[in-house]
Formats: sequence, structure tokens, C-alpha cells
Amino acid sequence: MGQASSQAADTEHSAAKPIGMLVAAVGVVYGDIGTSPLYTLKEVFSGGYGVPVNHDGVLGILALIFWSLIWVVSIKYMMFVLRADNQGEGGIMALTALARRAAAGHKRLRTLLVVCGLIGAALFYGDSMITPAISVLSAIEGLGLAFDGIDHWVVPLSLIVLVALFLIQRHGTARIGILFGPIMVTWFVVLGALGVYGILQHPEVLQAMNPAWGVRFFIVHPGMGVAILGAVVLALTGAEALYADMGHFGRKPIARAWFILVLPALVLNYFGQGALLLGDPEAARNPFYLLAPSWALIPLVGLSTLATVIASQAVISGAFSLTRQAIQLGYIPRMHIQHTSSAEQGQIYIGAVNWALMVGVILLVIGFESSGALASAYGVAVTGTMLMTTILVSAVMLLLWKWPPILAVPVLLGFLLVDGLYFAANVPKIVQGGAFPVIAGIALFVLMTTWKRGKQLLVERMDEGGLPLPIFISSIAVQPPHRVQGTAVFLTARPDAVPHALLHNLLHNQVLHEQVVLLTVVYEDIPRVPPTRRFEVESHGEGFFRVILHFGFVDEPDVPQALKLCHLDDLDFSPMRTTYFLSRETVIASKLEGMARWREALFAFMLKNANGNLRFFNLPLNRVIELGTQVEM
Repeated sequence: MGQASSQAADTEHSAAKPIGMLVAAVGVVYGDIGTSPLYTLKEVFSGGYGVPVNHDGVLGILALIFWSLIWVVSIKYMMFVLRADNQGEGGIMALTALARRAAAGHKRLRTLLVVCGLIGAALFYGDSMITPAISVLSAIEGLGLAFDGIDHWVVPLSLIVLVALFLIQRHGTARIGILFGPIMVTWFVVLGALGVYGILQHPEVLQAMNPAWGVRFFIVHPGMGVAILGAVVLALTGAEALYADMGHFGRKPIARAWFILVLPALVLNYFGQGALLLGDPEAARNPFYLLAPSWALIPLVGLSTLATVIASQAVISGAFSLTRQAIQLGYIPRMHIQHTSSAEQGQIYIGAVNWALMVGVILLVIGFESSGALASAYGVAVTGTMLMTTILVSAVMLLLWKWPPILAVPVLLGFLLVDGLYFAANVPKIVQGGAFPVIAGIALFVLMTTWKRGKQLLVERMDEGGLPLPIFISSIAVQPPHRVQGTAVFLTARPDAVPHALLHNLLHNQVLHEQVVLLTVVYEDIPRVPPTRRFEVESHGEGFFRVILHFGFVDEPDVPQALKLCHLDDLDFSPMRTTYFLSRETVIASKLEGMARWREALFAFMLKNANGNLRFFNLPLNRVIELGTQVEM
């Protein structure tokens, strides 16, 4: 009887698990794209594009939105991009690592793909600032419809909500995250219900499912056709989050949530707003809120605010995850990463990123003051990231998956054409306020490339005066220094040369430990390295050992914990017998060939303020000795 009950419980749990994953995916993944109905049609018809609020204009725009959701999200992301997972992980940096592996035999192509990935990552940070600002502003603006004379309170109230959101980040989202799924499910149900309510007033709006209305709009308005895509793309904002958050849920829950709940709710709501505009063109000033009955306006504002906070939370968490991946892959200086959950590895907090995003969001809200004005800056970063994603996926499909070009190329050209049109439509926004995410993206791109190139040059300069390991060990055998008990671990980037910290320690202290470990940490282009492949150990005699630790770009680089896996009789990594020696380099800009002087100075500043190896590798504070050295770049 007990066994039967247990089996029944297991069956019930396994049946409930997909539903729980689907609800959780709705809460985390779809907040951004789910709140786009707040401002998309409002921007299209009130944003100065000159779109007529008549039968043909409304149906034409709805057709463009509907088929954009189908082509970009349902086909491109769901059917193709989500399949380009890097051992289950998604996002622009994970995709860059995958594309870099695919182009391993093509040096120039590999460099080009890495540049595309860095551009996409840099633009994602710009998007991470705009999304919270425009989402919360658009939600709070609904109060202006309920209460007269409250418009001047929109910006202060938005700032209060946003600052509070950033202040709670350091405490983690594990507790409030439990509510994300049910709240967003409620949000999408309300979206769909409002849409049905509007469609019932003017059912002819459903004609917009015919793509001919979109084609007709381009023919009748040839000059406006491409430009209006700059506003239509607002309906697609957040599509990149589907891929970035794949590591948390997997492809199936994300796809099921899209087709079962999110897509129907979005389409119904957009068509409901369109139906409202057919009956009342004056409603174009805020069709989302005016679609609701007057008694539901205040509750809807409250629900919208919660939904936009959740959407903002998803983007901020995505920025944290992207930063950690970029750090592991060597494109961003090391920062202190705080884990906010003992159960979920992906829930992290990076203070420097959090405060930088908060400052950017505050400046955007104060500078633009309304969601309509901010919409003029929105889209450049989103479409740029989407275009880079398509380029990287193309390389993966053709070089890694080996898809037949006759099948893959036409599909990829279709993706590139649509993404290219959307990006071209948003380029004019750069002079209309969209320069902010572009400038932020350029600055971040320069920082990432400077850091990567600077680290390469630093290793090269250190190697110029390096001593080959075999020669050093031979000299030790001939003239052995005094040996002391214990194990000394020297961290070094080069496995075939003697670390500077070892030479300095021997020169000044004139002693060596019984066991000397030359440790190199290597990051792979995969998310996680299994424990069986974590380390390589090689003995060089005279008590010298070469250890190489392998980590993935989402692994925690806990060196002491990893060294416990090195089960060798000759090596003892007991905490009280092991001392870690680190080398801290001070870079001096010079006229040596390498980078421009200003980039060398920038790299020196970044290196000085980067998080050291001690905290990054979780080394014990009382067992670390740092030895400094100066290096001319």
C-alpha cells in the first residue's frame, strides 16, 4: 500500500513539474516582451510617425506586429536560436563561445565572430538600462488617466520604484522570485481578457492576421514603411531574453510557455487595442489603459507596475549572468560575485554592475521624462543584439551543425533581411535620443577589447624575461636551496615557464617548499567542466608539479575545493600546510609596440581596480602571499 502511494506521488510530482517549470519560465523569461503592449501601439500612432488612425492603418500595423512575432520569435528564436545551446546555456556570450569553437580552423572568421559577440554583449547592457526605465514609466503613466493633475508625479514615483528595485538586488530574488510566475501568468490572462473584450466590439480587426494588410501598408506608405518598423520592433523587445535565460529552464518549458500562453495573450491584446482604435481614434494617446473599463483602471495600473518590475528584474539578472560569463571568458575584469541563493547557482549579485545600471536608469528617466520620449531611444540596442545573434547562429548552423547550405542559407538570409530592416529603421533614432545606448555600447566594447588585448600583452611581456621550467629545475638539482615543510602553490598563466612570484620568493627568502605546485587555471568554451576533467597533474621531479585546473564559463573557480580532487601520494593540500603565492602586476604605459598609449593607460587603471585572484579563486585569506612586479606595456 505504501509503495503504491509512493509511486502515485512520484507520478503526480512528475506531472506537476512541467507545469511548475512553465509557470516559472513565464515569470522570469517573458516579463520584458510581456509588458511591451503598454507602449507599442501608443508609440506607433502617437510617436510622430504620421500613421493614420483609420481602418487600413490599424490593420496594416497589426499585421506587421503579428507576423513579426511569428517570424522573429516563433520561428527564428523558438525553432533555431534556442537549439544553439552551449551545453544547455544560452545568451550572447555562450553563443559567442560556441561560434568561436565552430570557427576554430578559420582565424579571421573567428576574430570577426568574437567581435560580433562583443558588440551584441555591449548593446545588451544598453538595453538593460532602457528596459527598466521605459517599462516602469509606461506603467506609472496610467495614473494620469485615473487622476487629473498627477502627471508631474510620474517621474518621481518611477524613480522611487526603480531605486527600490536596485536596492533589493543584493538580498537576492529567491523569495520574491516565487511570486514572479503567478503574477506574470495573471498578467497574461488579463492581457488576453482585455483583448477579447476589445475584439468583441469590432471583430473585423481579426482581418489583420492576413499578411496582405502588412504588404499593402508598405505599398501605400513607401516612405513610412521602413521607418515605422522602428516602432513596431517595440513589440519584440525581450526576445533575446528567451535565449539568455535558457540555462535556467531549458528550451521546452520556454517554447511551451510561448505558444500556450504568451503568444495568444499578446496577439489578443494587440488586436483588442486595434479594435479600440477602430472605434475611437482618440484612444491612440494610451490605447492599453483605455481598453480597460474605468472601474479596472487602478487595479490594472497596480498589476502593470508589478509586471514591469518583474520585467526589469529579469533584465538586471540577465546583466549579472552575462557579466559572469564575460569575466570567465576573459573579456571583463574580475569583479566580486555574491551568491544570493544556496540552492540556485545562477542567482548572483554583482555590485559594480548593479550600481552602474541604476545610475544609467536614473539618468534616462530624468532625461527623457516619459515612455514616449524614451521610446525614441529604444530599439537600437535591441535590434543590434538580435542582428549579432543571427550572424553567430549562422556560423554555428553552417560550420558546427554542418547543415546543408541549400537548406540553411535561404532561412538565414530571411532572418538577416528582417533583422537588417529593423536595425536600419532604428538607425535614425540615434540622433533622436538613441545615442545613449550606442555610446554606452561603444564604451563597453572599447573596455572589453582593451582588457582582452591588454591581458594578452601582459602575458607576452612577462614571458620575455621568463625562465623555462626544465632549466630552472635542473639548476635546483645542481644547487639545491633550503627546503621547508608544506606545499607552495604558485598561480601562473603559462604552464611552461617559472612564475615571477617563485623567482622573487627564492631570491629574497632563499627557500623552497617541499612540494612546489605551478597552477594554471584554464577556462573552456563550455558552461561546465565535469569533475573527472577538472584537473591535469604532471610531476617534474625535485618536488615540482604542474597542475592545470579546467573550469567552464559558469563554473565557480574555487581553487582550494578543486585541488582536493588531486589525489596523489606526493601532494598534500591540507589547509594548514598549503601556502598560495600570487603575483600582482603593476602596468606602466610605454612606447613599446602593443596598444595606443591611452588604451595602455586605460588597461592599467582597469587592472589596478580589478578584483584580485585571492577573492576570485576563493583562496584562504591567512594562507596567501602576494609579490608585486612592474611591467612596461
